[in-house]
Amino acid sequence: MNIKVLGSGCMNCQTLEKRTYTALQELQIDATVEKVQDYQKIASYGIMRTPGLVIDEKVALAGYVPTVEKLKEVLLAHRNA
Repeated sequence: MNIKVLGSGCMNCQTLEKRTYTALQELQIDATVEKVQDYQKIASYGIMRTPGLVIDEKVALAGYVPTVEKLKEVLLAHRNA
């Protein structure tokens, strides 16, 4: 699973990254997590508000920081899709 955390590096983006790692660890999912801070690359996903989360090149969420529990739901839904 390839995950991208999209954002400028603000506190919300940092929080999303930390919570993503926590959710992955709790679910025992092996994934590659990449931070994307380039605005052109972020815009290429159609995201207008950061932070954003992209899983295997599909936008999973954008514009808010979900709880760890919500992230776990998103990750499991994507893995089982």
